[in-house]
Amino acid sequence: MSKEMLLLVDALAREKNVAKDIVFAALESALASATKKKTNEEADVRVAIDQETGEFDSFRRWQVVPDEAVEHPDAQIALSEAQQEMPDIQLDEFIEEQLEPIDFGRIGAQAAKQVILQKIRDAEREQVLSDFLERKEHLVTGTVKRIERGNAIIEAGRIEAVLPRDQMIPKENLRVGDRVRAYLLKIDRVARGPQLILSRTAPEFIIRLFELEVPEMEDGLLEIKSAARDPGVRAKIAVKSNDPRVDPIGTCVGMRGSRVTAVTNELAGERVDIVLWSADPAQFVIGALAPADVSSIVVDEEKHSMDVVVDEDNLAIAIGRGGQNVRLASELTGWSINLMTVEESQKKSEEEHGSIRTLFMEKLDVDEEVADILIEEGFSTVEEIAYVPLNEMLEIEAFDEDTVNELRNRARNVLLTEAIVDEEQLESVADDLLTLEGMDKPLAAKLARANVRTRDNLADLAVDELVELSGIDDERAKNLITTARAHWFE
Repeated sequence: MSKEMLLLVDALAREKNVAKDIVFAALESALASATKKKTNEEADVRVAIDQETGEFDSFRRWQVVPDEAVEHPDAQIALSEAQQEMPDIQLDEFIEEQLEPIDFGRIGAQAAKQVILQKIRDAEREQVLSDFLERKEHLVTGTVKRIERGNAIIEAGRIEAVLPRDQMIPKENLRVGDRVRAYLLKIDRVARGPQLILSRTAPEFIIRLFELEVPEMEDGLLEIKSAARDPGVRAKIAVKSNDPRVDPIGTCVGMRGSRVTAVTNELAGERVDIVLWSADPAQFVIGALAPADVSSIVVDEEKHSMDVVVDEDNLAIAIGRGGQNVRLASELTGWSINLMTVEESQKKSEEEHGSIRTLFMEKLDVDEEVADILIEEGFSTVEEIAYVPLNEMLEIEAFDEDTVNELRNRARNVLLTEAIVDEEQLESVADDLLTLEGMDKPLAAKLARANVRTRDNLADLAVDELVELSGIDDERAKNLITTARAHWFE
């Protein structure tokens, strides 16, 4: 038996191109499975094969668990009981008992054979996949072998990959035998072994296609910073030149549009806009909204959004069909873009100025004229007036030194008063609200003023209610409410 086993291992390792250790592991698993069938299906059996002689030993083992956690007596043993046999044994270790050699018989041998073959197949698949990944290939080119439930099974050399229906370009009809190129989206390690999942709609796909067509990218002279797609219809890519002598847009377009045309043909006619990347977010957004002309732009760093003003003639172009242009520009740049006309911008600006004017008049006890001067100088909060460097405020021509000092003192007194009020409010806030993930003291104080003092009070709010009470953005409000409600479902 020992010589036969060694010959079997050697033959399988050579035939399937897998390591001998893997074959031995498969044999051990198979023999353990066959032993359990002959003794106890619920038992935990370990088989150890001597790789030099081919001899093997079988052991039945029990895992050491806490006394109160014994659920499977056939495979588990209480710690107190195990320590009677082995005083030094620890939790999660094993107690083993050697088994007598077993004659497996025909059925047992057949079962062992099935286990071995399955293990070898899995190992072979892993080996092929490992070889593929070592080549660091992101694009997979293969042939459609078959269609299963709308998903295309792609054969690429020795590997099979899946192109799901939702990762195909819309209105694209693939048939058996078609040559397909796709991006390696992920590896799904399902029960039957690892599976390559492909995509023809991922933004990374268009980046890889341009890398194939534009040799300057491989040389490091050019790089694509980001991409956004409406698969099969339109795409935008942001390119950056690392060499001042290289025109990034012209290089990607190619002679008479040859390079961009090759990519478009691969993407079923998807139109590609090539945008010049800029380190300046505002400039980047302006370029991303092309072909629309932008009149002005206001950046809100805190909300990571931009108010982009375009005239009436350019509004439809900026939005695009079904909002396509502005959506792709937003995805490309990573900024939230709010398009508006000149009239809408003026109206919004007046509303903002009105609210700030009211704030200054109420908090600082100043007249409308002084409030307007502060707004014109760029002040929007009481904190800015209180803590902006003195020399900057003294540069305001309309104010003398006494006025500046008085404004600063009033602002600081307002902040001090609010801080004291906040501390008093916080005393009435429950600990479960204060310690909630995403909560901070200023926000908790705001909520307390609206009688939201416990975790359940917060959980009862709708997202728009929380936004209105606190002034935080929708995303943060949603996350806070979700976290507050989590204990309801535990």
